[in-house]
Amino acid sequence: MAFVQRPDGAQLYHESYGEGSPLLLLEGMGGDIPGWRRNIPTLASRHRVIAYDQRGNGRSLVPDESVTMATFVQDAVAMLDDAGVERAHLYGQSFGGMVAIESALSTPERVRSLVLACTNAGPQRATRTPARAAKSRPYELLYSARFAREHPEHVAEDLRIGSANPQPQSARRRQWDAIQSWDAWDRLAKIDCPTLVLHGTEDRLVPVENARRMASLIPGARLALLDGAGHLYHSEQPEAADALVLAFLAEVEARV
Repeated sequence: MAFVQRPDGAQLYHESYGEGSPLLLLEGMGGDIPGWRRNIPTLASRHRVIAYDQRGNGRSLVPDESVTMATFVQDAVAMLDDAGVERAHLYGQSFGGMVAIESALSTPERVRSLVLACTNAGPQRATRTPARAAKSRPYELLYSARFAREHPEHVAEDLRIGSANPQPQSARRRQWDAIQSWDAWDRLAKIDCPTLVLHGTEDRLVPVENARRMASLIPGARLALLDGAGHLYHSEQPEAADALVLAFLAEVEARV
């Protein structure tokens, strides 16, 4: 098992796949590398994919101490350093998208492009829509209502695999606190790298209006919407999502 040791004692578990220009995957709160299992093979067919469990997720080990968004950015930079990578494409989902945004703002020299998926630029000013699910099945909010209803076996598989390395409550609290104290809406105009904003139109956790707002505020950003997809768009529609990401990255590569 491969870990990157951080100065505060955190140990970040990581895996690498494929060859080519580096693509760093930044997962959501409580997610882990297996959550990308439907996407990594396709992405790694053209890129060197570096995937890691953010502190508090999956197999990464962390002390129970307060952290900020800057801590997660420093972790991302440490992963690039460990991989011997100067600059990488950053693909962040949900909380990982927030880390990607802050990385582009605070360490722009390390970021070649951004894919910001199912995310927002800070919860305090994000667009919100009340969403409800049965108390016994809160995980269904991660999917579009139609997908959860029509594909229970798919949802069950995701739940089974996602629960193999459960997130400690203390780690979830630390991540939540870091998110609540972070806001980048007024700084989005300072992002100067190519950016793809990707979102499912039926996201019940982070409404799609957030994607539209971010795309309008980031200079030159492209907006791509997956019709009918929920928060876990990359699980519901992996082929479509991967195609959009790879096409965007190919265009970025072609500009060099």
